[in-house]
Amino acid sequence: MQFHLNGFQTGDPRIAAPAKDASALANTDALPDEVDVLIVGCGPAGLTLAAQLAAFPEISTRIVERKPGPLELGQADGIACRTMEMFQAFGFADRVEKEAYWVNETAFWKPDPNRPETIARSGRVQDVEDGLSEFPHVILNQARVHDFYLEVMRNAPNRLEPNYSRRLDGLEIDTTGSAGSHPVTVRLERTEPGQEGAWETVRARYVVGCDGARSAVRKALGRELKGDSANQAWGVMDVLAVTDFPDIRLKALIQSASEGSILIIPREGGYLARIYVELDKLNPDERVANRNLTVDHLIAAAQRILSPYSLDVKEVAWWSVYEIGQRICDKFDDLPDETSGSRLPHVFIAGDACHTHSPKAGQGMNVSMQDTFNLGWKLAHVLKGLSGPELLASYSAERQAIAQNLIDFDRDWSRMVSAPVKSEDNPDGVEPAEVQKYFIQHGRYTAGTATRYQPSLLTGDGTHQHLAEGFPIGMRLHSAPVVRLADAKPLHLGHTAKADGRWRIFAFAGSGNPASKDCALWQLCDFFADAEESPVLRHTAGGEDADAVIDVRAVLQQPHRDVALKDMHPFLKPAKGRYGLTDYEKIFCPDLTGRGDIFDMRGIDRDTGCMVVVRPDQYVADILPLDAHRDLAAFFDRILLRRT
Repeated sequence: MQFHLNGFQTGDPRIAAPAKDASALANTDALPDEVDVLIVGCGPAGLTLAAQLAAFPEISTRIVERKPGPLELGQADGIACRTMEMFQAFGFADRVEKEAYWVNETAFWKPDPNRPETIARSGRVQDVEDGLSEFPHVILNQARVHDFYLEVMRNAPNRLEPNYSRRLDGLEIDTTGSAGSHPVTVRLERTEPGQEGAWETVRARYVVGCDGARSAVRKALGRELKGDSANQAWGVMDVLAVTDFPDIRLKALIQSASEGSILIIPREGGYLARIYVELDKLNPDERVANRNLTVDHLIAAAQRILSPYSLDVKEVAWWSVYEIGQRICDKFDDLPDETSGSRLPHVFIAGDACHTHSPKAGQGMNVSMQDTFNLGWKLAHVLKGLSGPELLASYSAERQAIAQNLIDFDRDWSRMVSAPVKSEDNPDGVEPAEVQKYFIQHGRYTAGTATRYQPSLLTGDGTHQHLAEGFPIGMRLHSAPVVRLADAKPLHLGHTAKADGRWRIFAFAGSGNPASKDCALWQLCDFFADAEESPVLRHTAGGEDADAVIDVRAVLQQPHRDVALKDMHPFLKPAKGRYGLTDYEKIFCPDLTGRGDIFDMRGIDRDTGCMVVVRPDQYVADILPLDAHRDLAAFFDRILLRRT
């Protein structure tokens, strides 16, 4: 974390100075008449977006929620490795790590071949493959994730706080242009004690519905969740229990011969466990509510499946029943198909508002947060004048495809988990070994690291992928250890990419002397600093720091003690802030202490080096040769406006 750029300040550096303009503060009881972005819903998707936009005090952002206050006990709990990488960008991954349960191994249980009415362990595997991420797969109450986001928002210059007890009653979009710069009108009813019957009307440039599976924003758009149901009821409960089941502190999938299956997820704190319990098959068109299932039904089913082991439930912290189903919207914005291209979106939906699925794949909260991490920087680009509003059409195109992949995966996984064990009586059942094999094969997917955006305006076509095979274009930047040249600090390169809306270019040097004016890295820095076509110069406004829009960093091949900082190109030591202080954190070297050489780990061409262009949401946009100056300029010209 860098601070003191514009003068020494005491206190917690995570707390930004408040906005000087009081009208920019977003912690007032009443909503303003006009905002740039109105977020509806304080779930994981809404708070991710709010925390992202809070980084830009010049953008007027408000978030409303129909509940009376912050979430205290969350439904979701699984946090994928990829999500932890995103939390690092927001600055609280370390705190999540400290509190959470780490999913290190997964155990598989099946009917005992000698006593089929009981269960026996059939396998035990590592949950996340080595090297997939520097972060673990963890379990933490969703409400705590909310707390961390709320703190980020509260510490931002605009002191963004949710406005609770607001029920959305109406949403209208002016498509004629007569409403001017704020074409979306939202009507909200206040429901808190003392304000019943009070109404607020807010006009917004953009509205984002993050208000769950029964989304009022989605309904206002006339969109529907479409899909099917497996006609299978499951229950879930968080319990404090005494048991002799030996794997109670491991993630465990247990398949019994005739009583169904359960999935055990240990929770944070050392004692709590979440148990997903297979219940009854439902008749076509039957709802689970019709069965009048109670928590006692869940406990009894879990006890039967765990035989011969005992389960004595002392306390149930939370429980619910649900139906397995997968549903998705065909688009995630307000544009009807027939008008695509003729007007631009102003209303978006994210998370459960546009895709729902079973919780057993552990992807719901994770994918929902990735939805709005994708959307947040795009809204910021448009509202700050960095990009044209055409950029916003890429949100639905990118995230609807990812959600469809999730739906397909969840359907297959849920079917396998719910299927009876294969036997003479159930020849169409599933072998437990096949379930374990499927789990291992799809580990990257459940870790959230398999997401890949297809070639588009924002994603290259892979022409130069061979220059850095370990940074697949369209996938998240897979971090690796480095050593910072100026202070010899070992760190992860990916951790330099904060949730601040900036693009990154990591310039990996070739085999030559990086201090030579004839090497490709030096010439690239000359291009950035002086050329008329330089994307840094074209897209950064006068008076801004050189890295305000595009943050360029270099990674050398030499050990850090063999390189002199004073010999490096001045562009990599930019003067910033009101005092013109030098930023010493732009140059890195390989970590040769045994943690791994990034050039080898990520398959970077040592002879020529390359540029890795990274989007503000941490996904690799393109890989280019160091001398592909014109191609780099053309890439950014497609996305960013010229501001010089």
